[in-house]
Amino acid sequence: MPARVLAIALNTYREAVRMRVLLGVFALALATCGYSLVVASLSLHNEARVVADLGAAALSLYGALVAVVLGSTSLHRELEHKTIFPILSRPIRRSEYLVGKYLGALLTVVVFIAIDAAVVLGLLALETGQAPSRVGVVALAMLALLAAGLRQARRARTFVVVPWSLALAIAAWLTCSTATDERQLVTAASALAVCEVAIVAALATLFSSFSSPFLTAAFTAMIFVIGRRADTLAHLPPKVLGAPIAAVGAGVARIVPNLHAYVPPRALLLGQVAGTPVWPYVSVAALHAAFYVTALLAASSVVFARRDFL
Repeated sequence: MPARVLAIALNTYREAVRMRVLLGVFALALATCGYSLVVASLSLHNEARVVADLGAAALSLYGALVAVVLGSTSLHRELEHKTIFPILSRPIRRSEYLVGKYLGALLTVVVFIAIDAAVVLGLLALETGQAPSRVGVVALAMLALLAAGLRQARRARTFVVVPWSLALAIAAWLTCSTATDERQLVTAASALAVCEVAIVAALATLFSSFSSPFLTAAFTAMIFVIGRRADTLAHLPPKVLGAPIAAVGAGVARIVPNLHAYVPPRALLLGQVAGTPVWPYVSVAALHAAFYVTALLAASSVVFARRDFL
């Protein structure tokens, strides 16, 4: 089973990185990072904070957008091109195929977030007094490493970016030693963004198992917006809106994933909230995400197993 799932996941990743829409979103994310420098220049001695806050927000927003796009189009593309039929005719379960598609989409988003986080950390290093020559040397060295990897692995060039993106994020983290607090904020925000997009991708996988790409994207985006407002729905004032509406809001908040937990306040990410250390909080959030992902993939497998392609 792991080998079959891995094969589907890697093939899904190979197809995803070639999508022009994904490249456009990636370019937009980099443009947002560049825009953070413009906004930071207008602030008064808060340049690093502005870059870190905008960068963390971009990680979450664009990561969720990529998850929605991949989750809503990946399976439908296989059905449209009828490439799913020769795959399922082999000794592979539909649940394995679906999990492989999900893992491939998730791997793509993780690479996306790792590269985006590395760019944010690099900009933070420049804003907090790190020598531009050092940042430039690290960037050139990582680009040279990527070029060497692409030249050596001609048959697997697509997958070279996976370990390289993680190495790039680590190198940027080490270079950003001049911004300890902001570096922690971006790192924690990146980890929480991965947890959040894991849930969003699982939601998209569930909806794509029985609906069209448009409806999948619409349903997933709707749940994403509701999940980001779960805390608000759970505490609607009965005196203002009425007891029935408040009860409905509380019920919805208990059903949908509480995605607001993955965009906590800045003070929490900096470890400044008493009694709530940042990394135990991230660990609990990861367990919360794992629970929802497992439940959603189980439901997706049941629905997809009963789907008639004719």
